[in-house]
Amino acid sequence: MDQFTKALPKAELHLHLAGAVKADTFLKLARKNGIALPKFGEVEELYRYDNLVDFLQIYDLVARSVVSADDFHLITYEALAHVANAGGRYVEFFFSPQVHQDAGISYQTMFSGILKAMDDAERDFGLVSRLIPAINRELTIDRAFEFLDLVLPFRSDKVIGIGLDYDEEPFPPAPFKLVYDRAKNAGMRLTAHAGEGGPAANVRDALDLLSVERIDHGYRVIEDAGLVARCIDEGIAFTVCPSSTVILTHWRDLTAADHPIRTMLDAGLKLVVDTDDPPMLQTDLAKEYRLLAETMALDNRTLAEFALNSLDAAWLDDSTKRDWRASWSAEIDRLLARAEQPSTNS
Repeated sequence: MDQFTKALPKAELHLHLAGAVKADTFLKLARKNGIALPKFGEVEELYRYDNLVDFLQIYDLVARSVVSADDFHLITYEALAHVANAGGRYVEFFFSPQVHQDAGISYQTMFSGILKAMDDAERDFGLVSRLIPAINRELTIDRAFEFLDLVLPFRSDKVIGIGLDYDEEPFPPAPFKLVYDRAKNAGMRLTAHAGEGGPAANVRDALDLLSVERIDHGYRVIEDAGLVARCIDEGIAFTVCPSSTVILTHWRDLTAADHPIRTMLDAGLKLVVDTDDPPMLQTDLAKEYRLLAETMALDNRTLAEFALNSLDAAWLDDSTKRDWRASWSAEIDRLLARAEQPSTNS
């Protein structure tokens, strides 16, 4: 299983840059840049929490420890190396410019370090990556429009869309409609965190008001049978993050028959398996596939379907997607055939 899940060609579509900083890198940058940290013994203790609010407090400290272009290069390169080491072939990752901006960091500083690391990771690992700046929904709508003023001038083939993250429950997606309208008119692709802390209605509003193309998390969609049927009919992809549900939500038992990922899968929704914040959740992309296989008794063909879903839901051009799907499918068929061969003992 370890070999199969790592070898499986797959895309990572739900990864937060600040959440992908290794604990020892966080400590090094925090000390270098004068960021006060909570008391800890072993460095890994910095990444211990059991709810989203406490997690976001550490997430913000991580983000504030990243100051220079070299810092942004370091965390981006390490994050992409982590994806590549788990067998990822393509990644679309979020980053939160507003938290850095509030610390006095220019967007040019952030962007230059991140972009260079993306180029370096493609050269060194063959990993193609794209960037999705994400709006902090806890800030004002005016700040969201300022976010677009910051991001849109840097739109390119590597900066492909926007997201909406931070604490969903008190900050639903509907108020961001005009922001998303403007981003869509500028040619940006669209996604949003919805239906994790908030109700199924947030998933509907993200689709109807924000015109998103896929949903990040979306677990509470299962509370609305009509919406589930619609999402199946429209082929809406949901980027689900197993370890994140165990650590940061009340859905702690992945073996439970009513765990939302299990229910979404059984309902026939299109699921993409992702990591969310891998070092902060002690995981990687291959481990998330293994975790679902082990806790939900999924076979290799279901895991292969997840991998192809990740490519189908990616924001690649049609020609590249078609070529990659053909090559990935052939590679997956070989992996499945090898995995299904009966073992022999000499």
